Amino acid sequence: MGSLEVEKTAIGWAARDPSGVLSPYTYTLRNTGPDDVQVKILYCGLCHSDLHQVKNDLGMSNYPMVPGHEVVGEVVEVGPEVTKFKVGDIVGVGLLVGCCKTCRPCKQDIEQYCAKKIWNCNDVYTDGKPTQGGFANFMVVEQKFVVKIPEGMAPEQAAPLLCAGVTVYSPLNHFGFNQSGLRGGILGLGGVGHMGVKIAKAMGHHVTVISSSDKKRQEALDHLGADDYLVSSDNEKMQEAADSLDYIIDTVPVNHPLEPYLSLLKVDGKLILMGVINTPLQFVSPMVMLGRKSITGSFIGSMKETEEVLHFCKEKGVTSQIEMVKMDYINTAMERLEKNDVRYRFVVDVAGSKLDQ
Repeated sequence: MGSLEVEKTAIGWAARDPSGVLSPYTYTLRNTGPDDVQVKILYCGLCHSDLHQVKNDLGMSNYPMVPGHEVVGEVVEVGPEVTKFKVGDIVGVGLLVGCCKTCRPCKQDIEQYCAKKIWNCNDVYTDGKPTQGGFANFMVVEQKFVVKIPEGMAPEQAAPLLCAGVTVYSPLNHFGFNQSGLRGGILGLGGVGHMGVKIAKAMGHHVTVISSSDKKRQEALDHLGADDYLVSSDNEKMQEAADSLDYIIDTVPVNHPLEPYLSLLKVDGKLILMGVINTPLQFVSPMVMLGRKSITGSFIGSMKETEEVLHFCKEKGVTSQIEMVKMDYINTAMERLEKNDVRYRFVVDVAGSKLDQ
């Protein structure tokens, strides 16, 4: 470990253009400040939003870009003002690495809604240094945006909880759906959706998976523990299920109709949007008016909720279903993720990939 004032070299895999193809990339980390920790990255999950970023789907990408925001690693250096962590701690870093700390969301501990939040990649720190993500061997992060992984939790299992897990936990917690006895729907059974089933079941909910085809029925019911399974094109079954759900967590990341799912909600039910979609969604107003239903959204979770979901999953024995890969497989993993060919989250064994060799 060097001086805190000395910039250090990191080796990652970066996209250079909207093709999204990643290849080795060497860069300097920002200076480690007094309130920062340096993390040696062990594992990093692959999220669908990483695809959006590297392919410039939202028109805001800057290259070269090292993606990856479900980061688990070991603290190897701490600044003199760091109080929450020590060298050797196993920690997690999610999508955010900065915020203004003075706005209303920041003061309410919901810094994910800060207008000046700083993303862990494809962004710029206040000192002008580009942020780079977790598909690399090291990163430097302010201690506020680092969480400790509970003892006894496998670090590779913790990675998807830092985005997929907290993304589901946050709205259930915020909207009061964290009590037992509710009936919920999970629309889409990918990385976020499979965590939705597991977390909702751990909260004591009756969970229905809603999908466009029948091919994931057995996985949903037998492996993930869902109580029911609906194929959205089966009009008869959809009509039978009308007005039966307290909420639906909509994880679908592509344009899709909302009206079939609004019909499944009870009075005062909520359709909670989580997929990043860059085209307008449509519905007719009576679909919400005639049941006082809500279409709302939720974005990841706060640092407080990230800590909560880790401890919740540890206490309830909730684990994510992962497929472990090495970094040299990352482009194939990206292609498979785009085809929804993963059950249910890729996690890159970063340390085992030996990026510095």
